[in-house]
Amino acid sequence: MKFGICIKTLMVGTALAGIPVAAYADEAGAAASGAADIDDSNQIVVTAQKVEQRAVDVPITLSVASGERMRELGVTDIGELSAYIPGLNIQVQSANNPGFVIRGITSDSGSAQQGPRVTLYYNGVDISRSRGAYQGNYDLERIEVVKGPQATLFGTAATIGAISLVSAKPQPGVSAEVTGGYGNLNAYRLEGFVNAGNDVIAGRVAWQWKKRDGYVKNLAPDQDDLYGQDQLGLRGSLRFTPSSDFTADLVFTYDRQRNTGTPFLSKDLGSTSVDGLYGAAYLGGSPYSAQVLGSDKLGLNRDVYDVNFTTSWDFADGWNFTTVNGYRHFDALEVFDADGSAAWYLEFAEHAKGWQASHEGRFTYSDDQWRASFGWNYFIEDSSQYVPFSSEVGTYLQCTANLIPSLGCVNAANVATGALATSYLTGGGYSAVPYSSWYENKGRNQSWSMFGDVTFKPVPQLELTAGARVLIEKRRSGYSAYQPDAPVYGQPLLPLVDTDGETYYAQRSFAAVLPRLNALYHLTPNINFYATISEGRRSPVVQLSAAGGPVADLDLIKAETVWNYEAGIKGSVGIFSGSLGVYYDDYSNFQVTVTENGQSVTRSAGSASNLGVEAELEAKLTTWLSAFGNVGFISGGIDDNASNGVYAGDQFRLQPKWQWAAGFNLNVPVTENTSVFLTPSVTYRSKIYFEIPNSEEISQDPVTLVNLRGGVSLMNGKFQIAGYARNLGNEKYLLDAGNTGGSFGHATYIPAEPRTYGIEFTARY
Repeated sequence: MKFGICIKTLMVGTALAGIPVAAYADEAGAAASGAADIDDSNQIVVTAQKVEQRAVDVPITLSVASGERMRELGVTDIGELSAYIPGLNIQVQSANNPGFVIRGITSDSGSAQQGPRVTLYYNGVDISRSRGAYQGNYDLERIEVVKGPQATLFGTAATIGAISLVSAKPQPGVSAEVTGGYGNLNAYRLEGFVNAGNDVIAGRVAWQWKKRDGYVKNLAPDQDDLYGQDQLGLRGSLRFTPSSDFTADLVFTYDRQRNTGTPFLSKDLGSTSVDGLYGAAYLGGSPYSAQVLGSDKLGLNRDVYDVNFTTSWDFADGWNFTTVNGYRHFDALEVFDADGSAAWYLEFAEHAKGWQASHEGRFTYSDDQWRASFGWNYFIEDSSQYVPFSSEVGTYLQCTANLIPSLGCVNAANVATGALATSYLTGGGYSAVPYSSWYENKGRNQSWSMFGDVTFKPVPQLELTAGARVLIEKRRSGYSAYQPDAPVYGQPLLPLVDTDGETYYAQRSFAAVLPRLNALYHLTPNINFYATISEGRRSPVVQLSAAGGPVADLDLIKAETVWNYEAGIKGSVGIFSGSLGVYYDDYSNFQVTVTENGQSVTRSAGSASNLGVEAELEAKLTTWLSAFGNVGFISGGIDDNASNGVYAGDQFRLQPKWQWAAGFNLNVPVTENTSVFLTPSVTYRSKIYFEIPNSEEISQDPVTLVNLRGGVSLMNGKFQIAGYARNLGNEKYLLDAGNTGGSFGHATYIPAEPRTYGIEFTARY
């Protein structure tokens, strides 16, 4: 049945000639194949294989969005991008908790002990640790989304793919751009860049500031409305080019969020906005929030500092040496009301902090018959996740176990009736008994690797590539907890073992070899067939907690491995350019992240598989009109075998079976210096489940969104006035569900962004 659906989809995609949302590159590059008759105008140049190539010549499934295309679509946040890339979903529950999903495989765990499985790269440096990964989407040259395991290209975290963000680099000359915008929800946006320099040295400063009111009203006193934004991004870049064969780039980035609280809304505790989604809610937090949780208000305080230094040296004919070095530091405190109600019940915070450093050196060689790259990489990260908890003893017991049925927990008027339980249970001895505790996990992970790829061209039409990464890694986990006995109750409220603040440690080392094989056949200079076989691996988890005693409780979760098989066609004919790919993934020891007693832990779900099709198409109909579309289909999940236990037959978390987008870009000259532009688009995503094991209650039915951006360009583009609207139909749907409250029997629901609209003005020099 799966293969039948896949074949039908393949036939439809072939008839459409494939479907990319790819944009025309701002730069033109030489074709990697070297064919003299290839038309390189409007070709996308990428560095997915660490050398400059036309995207059509890269023998892997690759989607690219240029900075210009993202501006046309009005994409100002990385979470908005996924609607236009088949096989990609990005769920930004908060800037502290982004989820990156490629082909149904999610990487979003906040535990310092767990490794990612989707690599996020920023200017060639791995920034995949979840709590430090998010940053503003501004002044980017392009974003490359590489699908399938890519260990030799993007490291071991690229179990099933990588997202590579490439910032715009300084250029010779003087230029500048500034955009200011205002929209509903009192939304302000100011972003732009200033560039100055010559052929030897150039500098660039870019920024983005976004501020918006929350779209879920919070009835709790002394609290802000929920899901408000106050975000700032700053980037400074220097480029030094003393000769034509040497380039050095230094990039500093600062990212900051001061966002209001996440709307975790409960259906069964009090009156909230779940049914109406955008109505009022009551999330009050803890009266001891400042002392115990670190802030008196719900919300996120996050700072990220990043520095990146890259050099590229063409030191001999056909030879290049590139070194990429990076350091990133993040510190994020998020206070949240996990029960989603007015009760002083499940009040948590997460203080995540850490740093990452990496060094990579890579040699590349190229001639008419051979292309090779080989090098080394060292990566180290040290991070922690500290989770304090605040509650009131009687409220906790009543809301968890309903000890006094007549009381309930929270009534329809948002009165926390469960708070009366303390007085009842103590015979009036106490009216309220505050309680607090905490736990913390730590991770210090290092990896050393050697990697190499060799491409051989036995004939001009055929390229054969083989490569591998040899990996050694050391993973050190730590765990500590302070879970005192609750007054009156006589034992800890959370079912966690108290280590009395003592930190337990465990360390293990692992090794692996991860290969890939690729073939590319040039049917014509602009049409290529490709096929690939590769192995991906998510690192084992040295999962440490505490057991009764207390003693260290070590649970070693084996490495997740996947064999990926895919084939496709990409290229252009006349006004059409596109790609079509079919893939199959076979997983062993598939790792799932579940929330147990307020903690995020890893479990093995056994075997899993994925069969899918991805297609993209762009048609340049006239000089002033182009159309685009894409579609992705996934039939897969955890195998329906009894040995996979409660996870058997489940669809992957956040994985839609169908996903597509379509639109067009109109740019019509009105006079010699004036033009009118319009870019409408429609996106669709089929039903998704928010958790494993799957639950109909914790799911979202299909969602179709209409987005629009249009305006007028004056004085040959020096000035631009544009209007925009996202979610034009004001569709009401969920961004996430389940969450921490779900592990206590009270699932919570997060509404996605409602209709937003506004106007913006751009000036360029």
